[in-house]
Amino acid sequence: MIGEVVECAQHPDADKLRVTKVNVGGDRLLDIVCGAPNCRLGLKVACATEGAVLPGDFKIKKTKLRGQPSEGMLCSFSELGIKEDHSGIIELPADAPIGTDFREYLNLNDVAIEISLTPNRADCLSIAGIAREVGVINRAEVKAPAIEAVPATIADKVAVELQAPEACPRYLARVVKNVNVKATSPLWLQEKLRRCGIRSIDPIVDITNLSLLELGQPMHAFDAAKIDGAIQVRMAKADEELVLLDGTTAKLQPNTLVIADSKGALAMAGIFGGKASGVNEETKDVVLEAAFFAPLAITGRARQYGLHTDASHRFERGVDPELTRQAMERATALLLEICGGEAGEIVEAVAKEHLPTRQTVSLRRSKLDAVIGHHIEDEIVTDILTRLGLKVTFENDTWTAVAPSWRFDIEIEEDLIEEVARIYGYNNIPNNSPLAHLKMKGTPEKLLEAIRVRTALVDSDYQEVITYSFVDPKIQQLLHPDQEALILPNPISSEMSAMRVSLLTGLLETIVYNQNRQQNRVRIFEGGLRFIPDANAELGVRQEAVFAAAIVGDKRATHWENKAESVDFFDLKGDLERVLSLTAARQDLQFVAKSFLALHPGQSAAIILDGKEIGFIGTVHPSIVQKLGIKGKPVVFELLASAISERPVPVAKEISKFPANNRDIAVVVDETVAAGEVLETCRKAGGEKLVGVNLFDVYQGTNLAEGKKSLAISLTIQDTEKTLEEDEINAVMQAVLAALAKRFNAVLRD
Repeated sequence: MIGEVVECAQHPDADKLRVTKVNVGGDRLLDIVCGAPNCRLGLKVACATEGAVLPGDFKIKKTKLRGQPSEGMLCSFSELGIKEDHSGIIELPADAPIGTDFREYLNLNDVAIEISLTPNRADCLSIAGIAREVGVINRAEVKAPAIEAVPATIADKVAVELQAPEACPRYLARVVKNVNVKATSPLWLQEKLRRCGIRSIDPIVDITNLSLLELGQPMHAFDAAKIDGAIQVRMAKADEELVLLDGTTAKLQPNTLVIADSKGALAMAGIFGGKASGVNEETKDVVLEAAFFAPLAITGRARQYGLHTDASHRFERGVDPELTRQAMERATALLLEICGGEAGEIVEAVAKEHLPTRQTVSLRRSKLDAVIGHHIEDEIVTDILTRLGLKVTFENDTWTAVAPSWRFDIEIEEDLIEEVARIYGYNNIPNNSPLAHLKMKGTPEKLLEAIRVRTALVDSDYQEVITYSFVDPKIQQLLHPDQEALILPNPISSEMSAMRVSLLTGLLETIVYNQNRQQNRVRIFEGGLRFIPDANAELGVRQEAVFAAAIVGDKRATHWENKAESVDFFDLKGDLERVLSLTAARQDLQFVAKSFLALHPGQSAAIILDGKEIGFIGTVHPSIVQKLGIKGKPVVFELLASAISERPVPVAKEISKFPANNRDIAVVVDETVAAGEVLETCRKAGGEKLVGVNLFDVYQGTNLAEGKKSLAISLTIQDTEKTLEEDEINAVMQAVLAALAKRFNAVLRD
């Protein structure tokens, strides 16, 4: 109940208690003992009488406190569970009606609605915006309170210089002198803020917060005495620092917009105020700020400093540029009403050429019907768009519309279709199955589909992963120091600020992630795009589809029958060759030893097709393994998908019924000669009768000259039409040996 303290005396036996008589509108006055320091005669209070139950199941009953009767309790906000305020009992306005239920007086039985907004609907981040939206949906007129201009009573004003007009094309400032900063925010203001989840701080901050909630316009107040010269809206300077209102020091980046004076930065524009220029108990004169900051100038800047404020949340999504004067007048009127003072004229600095403009968007009747799947009458569509605040004309089955200043999200035809469908009501659109004429489209016989490659890797005990296209630039620079990357202007985080130039970064980070969770045997692959800066490509970037894989740990899963062996270069090469066997170019692919900065210099190779490098394979460089904290020796490959996009067309061949002849040879060559090149020479020299070539042993050691190695090769010779004679078999053998001798100086080993 609301009561009034009509008597207040010191408790005879307790220094910190007072004995009161309280009028709650009943037949008699209630005796109540109170320990609050602000309890005094004539105060209107919230009184809990006998039988009331407070939060925490605290029941009020008649009792005696230090010998004095007490028939109730004078309550604080914290005792009623409204907010954390232990400074004293609630002080109600003098006109609060005695005997009225306190819940009714504060309208505590109201309903609080939490609204989840998508990032594109910043216009609804205010009471005015929600009211506007509700009015449109319910075809109701929105009656916004009139905000009248506050006339200037003093000549004081502050100069404003827009040094970064593209980032801040409109800035309003107003001097208000002789304000009483020690005044208390009225209860209605405190309650409005509390119910919106904002703590009451002081009247000036509360007023700027109310502007944010009511209109959606963030505002800020400076101590006028702490501004030296004109207000400058500029970008931060190199090595500039700012102590924020919370006491932390921010090292400002050059991409950060600041509010400054002749001495330095005063605030991070649209994000956080500075402590040095903030309002405190000694403040007498203030400068109110209301501005429009371009979304791109604010987006990502708060996260850059580990901040997220109500102001930055709104500015980076878009605030109505026409709101600034309205908000300034509303805040000035409240400030004069609560804190007193004298207001100067509003100083407005504006660069109209940089203010956002709304483009004309066309909506075709045919497009609307096709997307929605339902015909909505022309008059209804026009009415919906008009109620949404758009300027609309309709001619030749096409609507042309210009969005209002508060809608940053209406830019294309589909945006208008969404608005029409939303306001018309999705429930009013019939749920009809779509009808369409489909034409069968045959798949080219030679196409090697990506799913075949993925399936081949899965069948080889790999798991597919999908990593982010945004990677840590530091790790990518470690792997590809010679490759320029695209840097995002507004990244999700600093660890995801570069576009990947290879899938290798994501795969290695995935290995680290799994090993940190006791998964030491990792076999993963990914198919995706890499992004290579290229001035000759469209939009300056070359997007290439690639396949990549990485393995580390044991060759086989742990089993009593398996010997513990770690994977190596040849394990991954064998799996890659299994994939390459699917492609028509399998006979033309070559693995040529080559060094890569990210790979071990002695365990890496380029994958060559028709003289062009289409990929790489190798063991990750030990220094990189150490820096990333990987256990074991990971082996990786990456391959252009377009290079293996064709498969061989199956051709039926006759199976020979005649005996195959196997001959083994051992040839001595230089140790630098690649075995693959030797085998390829054998195939070409042997002709059609040589149906199989297989390397089964490599030997280096005694009985061989230094720098030499012996390759043992099995040759299978067969004809489909007859049994080969010995001289025919020897002819094939001699052709092979002659080719090897000519190309590699190979010598047949005894």
